Formats: sequence, structure tokens, C-alpha cells
Amino acid sequence: MKKHVPFNIFKQLTLASIVSAISACLPYTNALASEQADLLIRGGYVYDGANDTGTITDIIIKGDKIVFVGDASQSKFIAAKHIDASGLIVAPGFIDPHTHAQDDLLSADKSANLNYLFQGVTTVFVGNDGGGTPHVAKLAERFSQKGAGTNMAMLTGHGVIRRMVLGATDRKPTRQELKQMKALLQQAMNEGAFGLSTGLYYVPGSFSDTAEVIELAKVAAAYGGIYDSHLRDESDYTIGLQGAVSEAIEIGKKAKLPVHIAHIKALGQNVWGQSTQVIGLINAARKNGQLITADQYPWDASATGLTSALLPRWVMEGGREKMIGRLSDPALLPKIIKGIAKNLHRRGGPDKIQFGTNLPATYVGKTLTFAANKHQMSAEKTAIKLIISHAAIGIISYNMQDADITNFMAQPWVMTSSDGSRAHPRKYGSFPRKYDYFVKQKSVLSVGKFIRQSSGLPADTFSIPKRGYLRTGYFADVLIFDPGIFKANATYGSPERLSDGVRYLTVNGKLAIEKGAYTGILSGHFLKHE
Repeated sequence: MKKHVPFNIFKQLTLASIVSAISACLPYTNALASEQADLLIRGGYVYDGANDTGTITDIIIKGDKIVFVGDASQSKFIAAKHIDASGLIVAPGFIDPHTHAQDDLLSADKSANLNYLFQGVTTVFVGNDGGGTPHVAKLAERFSQKGAGTNMAMLTGHGVIRRMVLGATDRKPTRQELKQMKALLQQAMNEGAFGLSTGLYYVPGSFSDTAEVIELAKVAAAYGGIYDSHLRDESDYTIGLQGAVSEAIEIGKKAKLPVHIAHIKALGQNVWGQSTQVIGLINAARKNGQLITADQYPWDASATGLTSALLPRWVMEGGREKMIGRLSDPALLPKIIKGIAKNLHRRGGPDKIQFGTNLPATYVGKTLTFAANKHQMSAEKTAIKLIISHAAIGIISYNMQDADITNFMAQPWVMTSSDGSRAHPRKYGSFPRKYDYFVKQKSVLSVGKFIRQSSGLPADTFSIPKRGYLRTGYFADVLIFDPGIFKANATYGSPERLSDGVRYLTVNGKLAIEKGAYTGILSGHFLKHE
């Protein structure tokens, strides 16, 4: 029954469905069977996470593991439950290396992580952008006691560690403070963190120099961890996009550990087109033996905070109270407005800034231009007024172009991610959007490459044992989706719509989605780096 498919699945599905319908009517017995199993997935187009071509074959699951891949009639197993996957694609459960799902997973009402399950995602990373706690064991205990729909893996954040030791001050750590920071990271790595994450664009990470980060990265390296970084600059705020990529490469080289660049992009018209140079930098480092990878969400708008997007970093030093004091100081106002104006230009102007969260409903979905007209002020002064009166305002910023997006996506070292956040459709629809738009419609990637970028590649990059592939002995995180209807329903206007097309999904061998509906199962594991 094992058969390789010369893949253009969109033309072959009709024939395959006819053949499968006939075969489904035939008796399916196994004379060799002598051992009970739980689930047989029969006759799907199987992509194992490594190969670019699909194979029509069977998968058998027992407990939380895959116990057989091949022609099930030649196996020793009898499965209690059968799924006819004919005409469907069977893939490893997707792994999202960059999410902000921790609060949902630990919440009373969102721990099922449905927005990810309905994208086919079975494992999410948290602690990205420098935000992960060093108290990994405590988090693992809370996760395990509560139960969750997906697996969760942790990165520990430089920003959190720096804030714990230095606060939000703009200075170098003393020798003793650096020792404290290293001790916290060492604790996290001992407790199962997969590596060090940084948010060098954000306060307080932006106050650190390269040497500080290298010293901490060496701690992660000693445990076989990875360096995962929101670059210091994705535009031309400070050292520029290419300078920031070079910094990340330098950190990996001097600390002797793999480098992973978070949500790679060319942000803003001042750096549009620089994807070619960035790819050249990374390929040169890879050719010299460094392990450099990146992830990417398939959208043309980013999401961040209004404060981080527009305020100069010196304004934010010392925390919110001191920041508001500076924003309210008439003597500093001209300098602050000048800095905001530059940052607005980088992001395409006030029309390209759309409000998402932590504002009254009248603002949500509206632009900074709308707010400026409402308050009869300049965009710069309106931004200041809103930042003073509302904390942590979330925005969507339309700042990328298709040419850079597709250029990055085509690289074999770039994987799929969501960077999921409220008010942006990427939290609910990144994986199916990438498939529907960039695979089916634009042919940027083949189906096999899309699946590899969403499963095997992140598993290899982050050293996740026995996940990311459909292989005997691996954990049974298995996705079965309909290639004709797998798509995102979330949009910029309606960002919280579940995606279509996932027919079945197992997480550690348990059916979390069956016939397109959530089963109520919470079978996710807390994954620890070993």
C-alpha cells in the first residue's frame, strides 16, 4: 500500500477519492495482527516532516506513540478505532516556535488553546522576545496540574532576568549583577528551558550591549541550548536591520551556540528590499559552519505596543512613572515629538498604525489618523496623550512588502510561526494562511516544504526529541487536514476566527479534534529540554 505520489494534490484528489471509496468498501483485515493498538489512520497522503513528496500509507498509534508507519495489513497491530484519511493530508502536528500563549494555557477558560489546535499546531513555544521566566519548574507544575490542549516548551528571557536584577535602568551590569543574571539563567536551563530569548528592541533588553548578551548566551550554550532573538533593529531605528542580524550572528559565534532569529522581516519602507542582503549574511554564516535559522509569520503587518513602536528608548528608562514624567515635561516635548515623527515615518505614517487592545471600543480597529482627527491634534501629540492615559496599548502596524516576505519564506532555514497576539489574525490563522495563500495561490512553496517548515525544521532547530516527524517510536502528534479547505478565517478586521480544514488532530495520541470539532481533551505535555 505504500506508494509515492508525484505531487500535485489539487489535480489528483478526485481520482484518489474514487480509489479510496472503492477500497473502503473492501474488507480490511490483518492476518499478522497480534497486538492491540488505539488508532489506525488509513490511506492518507502522508508527509513525514522531512521529505518533499507525499506517500499514500497508513499510521498506527498506541498510547502516546506512533507504533507503525506503512501498509497496516502487514503490521501486527489491530486498532480499536479507524480513520479513513483518503484524500486528506497527514502531517506531523505543527510546532510554533514563537507564541505568546502562556497566559492562555494557564487560564481558566483558554487552556485548550483552540486557536492553535485549529491551525494544526500541537506544540507552542513561550517565553519569546526576552519575556520568559527563569522559574521554569514552577511554570511546568502549574501547566501539568491544569492541563492544556497543546504541548508547551519554554525559552527563558534576557529581558525578564535583566529587569529582576537591574530594573529598567540604562546601564551595564556590575560583575556581581552579571553573575546573578547568569545564575538565574543557569537555574532555568537546569529546569528544562530550551534556551535564551532576547528582545533587544524592547526595554530593558535595548539597554544591554552585545558583550552582556554573549556572556549570558554562553550559559545557554553550556546546556546545549539555543539563542533566540527579537533583533535589536528590524528597521533603521538604531543599528539597522543588517547590523542587527550581524550582531545576532556574532553572539552565536562567540558564545558557540545556534542562533534563531525571531519573526524575520524588513520593517518599514526605509529597509524594504534588504531581505536579499540579510539572506546573504545568514547564508555566509551558515557556509562557515554556524547554525542560523529564523521563523516568520505570513502577514504584511506586525503587532506591538504603541509605546515600543513610537517612543525613543531614553523616554522609557526607569519604568512607566518616569516615562510619563518625561512625556509631561514641556521642556522635553519638542525632542520627544521629533523622535516620534521619525518612528512614524519608519512605520508608514499614522494611517498605517491601527489600534488593537487596551483602548476604549471606539478606537479599536481605527487608525492613529482617526484618533488625531478626533482629538484635533497632531498624530505625535495624540500618541503621547493616549500613552499617558492608557497603559500597554496594542497596535497593528502595516509595514512589510510581499517581495521581502516571499524572499525570506523561500529559504530552507525559515520556519513558520505566529508570534500570536491579541487583535492580530496571526494568532488564529498563520499556518493555514501560509498554506492557502503562499502554497496554493502563489506557489511560493510546495506542500512538502510548507509542512517541513512547520514541523521537522523547528523540531530539529530546537532539539525537541521524538516530535516533528511521523516515525515509529515518535510521539503521536498527528495532523490530518483537508487540502481543499485548509485556510484562515481570521482577518485584520475580525482577528479571532478559528481556521477551517483540520479534520483530525492527535496530541500525544489523544484526539483533540475529530471530524472538525474539538473533543474537549487536554492532552498537552510540558516539554523540557534535555
